[in-house]
Amino acid sequence: MDLTRRNAAHLLAGSIAAAVTAPSLLAATPALARTNLSPASWPAADLRKYTRAQLHDRTAAGAAMGTRGAVTVSYNAFAARAGLEALKQGGSAVDAAMTTALTQIALTAGAPVSYFGIQSLVYYEAKTGKVYTMNAEWNTVTGETDPRSIPGGIDLSSEAGRRGSGATSGRTALVGGFLKGVESAHKRFGKLPFASLFDPAIFVAEEGMPVSTELAGQFKFRRDDLARLPETRATFLKPDGSPYAAGETFRQPALAQTLRNIAEAGAGYVYGGPWGRKLVDAVRANGGKMTLDDLAAYEVIWAEPISAPLAGGYSVFTNPWPNSGGTSLIEAQNVAAVSGFSEGPHWTTDGDALRKALDITTLGYISELPAAAVAAALPGIDMSPEARVTMKHAEEIWAAIRDGKALVPFAKATVRHSDDVVAVDAEGNIAAITHSINSLIWGKTAIAIDGITIGDPGSFQQEAIAVTGPGKRLPAITETGILMKGGRPVLGFASMGAGLHHKTFQCLQNVTAFGMNVQEAIDTADFFVPGLDLATMEQTVHVPRGRFDPAVLDATGYAWKEFPMNEARLGGEGKWVAISRNPDTGLLHAASHNRSNSDAVAF
Repeated sequence: MDLTRRNAAHLLAGSIAAAVTAPSLLAATPALARTNLSPASWPAADLRKYTRAQLHDRTAAGAAMGTRGAVTVSYNAFAARAGLEALKQGGSAVDAAMTTALTQIALTAGAPVSYFGIQSLVYYEAKTGKVYTMNAEWNTVTGETDPRSIPGGIDLSSEAGRRGSGATSGRTALVGGFLKGVESAHKRFGKLPFASLFDPAIFVAEEGMPVSTELAGQFKFRRDDLARLPETRATFLKPDGSPYAAGETFRQPALAQTLRNIAEAGAGYVYGGPWGRKLVDAVRANGGKMTLDDLAAYEVIWAEPISAPLAGGYSVFTNPWPNSGGTSLIEAQNVAAVSGFSEGPHWTTDGDALRKALDITTLGYISELPAAAVAAALPGIDMSPEARVTMKHAEEIWAAIRDGKALVPFAKATVRHSDDVVAVDAEGNIAAITHSINSLIWGKTAIAIDGITIGDPGSFQQEAIAVTGPGKRLPAITETGILMKGGRPVLGFASMGAGLHHKTFQCLQNVTAFGMNVQEAIDTADFFVPGLDLATMEQTVHVPRGRFDPAVLDATGYAWKEFPMNEARLGGEGKWVAISRNPDTGLLHAASHNRSNSDAVAF
C-alpha cells in the first residue's frame, strides 16, 4: 500500500478563511430589507464567467488584489464569487466565509464536504484586536460503546480499496457540527440576514450546474454505492440509474427545499428538528446508534487561540486542542526554528534542507498514531498537547531526530483533499474556516437525507473514537490561522487535503523565513504527504512531476516518487490559500490553490 489512511480522512476536506470589508458585530444586525445574494442578481457576465470557471483546472495560483475586499478558495471559483458578493453588500468576514462554504457544498454535490460535516474557525475582530476560535468538529455517538468493532476501512492503493471495505453500516456516521457552526459564528459576527447566506447555494441546487470532468468521475466511481438506497439513488443518479456525465446539468431540488427550511428555521431544523428525525431513522435503519439526543446535545466550542512566534518577526494564532492540527502546526514551526531550518537554504535547492523538512513534517503523525507507538518511537518526551507547543519540546524532538530516531521511517533511496477561502478589507476583519465531510467521496454508506449527504468518518477512525469516548469531541487535524507582525494582522490562511500539514509548514516557512508573498509561497515547488507502505511501515517521498531537481531528491537519501498534476490529489498534495493585508496601505493580495478549479477575487 502506497498511501496512508490519513489521506482518506482529509483527501477532500474543505476550508475557508475570510476577512472582509465591514467591521463585524457581536450579534447579527437586523436588516431593513432582505439582502439578495443569489447569482441570479449578479451581472450576467460574472455568472457566465464563474460558471465556466468551475470546469477549468488551473496550473498556477489564482491571484487578485484590492483594497475593499477579497476572497480566495482552493476549489470552486463560483463559490469565491458568492463570498465576494456578500462583501460587496456589506457583509462581515463570517458572512463571506459561511456563504462561500454553503455554496461549495452545493457545487460539489456534497461529495467532499457536507452540510452535516465539520468545520473549525479562526476569526480576528479588528475593532477589538482579539482572535477567536470555534470548533464545530465531530462528536462521537453516545450509544456507541464498542467503536473498535465499527466496520470499514480504506486502502488507497487500488480503486476497489478506495471505495471502502467491510459492510455498510450506520455506525460509521458521527455527529457533524457544520450548520451549528454556521449559525453560531453568524450570531456572533454576522451582519447580513442569516437566510441571505443560503441564497447562492439554493440557486446552485435549484438551477443546477454543469457537471465537471472531476464530478462526473466521482459519480461513476461511487455509482454502485449511490444506487444502494432509494433516496440517494433518486438524488444523485439519473432516472435510468446511470451516473451524470461531464457537461450535463445536475440539479438538486430536494436540497434546495431543505436549505430554504434551514434558512428560515435555523440549525434547529437539523439538530433535533424534522430533518434530524429523518437522519436518525435512516442511520438506525442501517445499524447505527445515533439518537435525537445526540443531535440536540451538540454544541460548538468557542475558545482562546494558541499562538507562537515564527521566523521573520511573525506570530501565528490558531485553533487549540481538541483541534490537534493547531498543535501540530506550532510544533513543526518550533522545530524548524531550533533546528536552524528557517535560516536556509531553501529545501527546493538543497537535499539536506529537504531531508530536514521531511523529518520535521513527519511529526504530524504524533496526533494520529496510538500513544504507545509514539512513546516507543520517541521515548521520554512529553507528548501532551500543552508540552508540544513549547520550545523545550521542540529541542527534545530535534535532538531525538538527530540521534536517528524516527516516528515513521523513510525507505532508503534505491536506483531509480474539503475547500479553502480567505477575504480581507480595510478594516482587517479575518475569518478562517476549514470544513469537510471527512470521508472519501460521499462515503461507502452513501446516505442522503433530503439532499444532504451523510459521510462515514467512523469507518477509518475506530481507534480515535475509542480513545475519545462516547458523546465527546473527536480531535481534528485541520490547520487554519492568522499571522500577525508587530501586533497587527497581516495574513489569513486555511489548508486542506491529505498533505495539509506539509503544505502549511512549507507555505508558512516560505512567507516568514524566506520572505515570499502569498502567491509565490503557493506556487513554489512543494512536497506532498509521503506514501506509507503498511507492510514495511516505511515512507516514500511524494512530489509533483518535474518540480524538483532529481539530484536534490537523491541527496535526501530517501526513496521518492513523482506524480503528474492530474494525480496530485491521490499523491497526497495539500492545499493552502491565503490573503495578505498591508496594515499601512490596506492593500490585499489574495492567492488560491494552483492545481484545481480555484480562484482569487477582489475589489
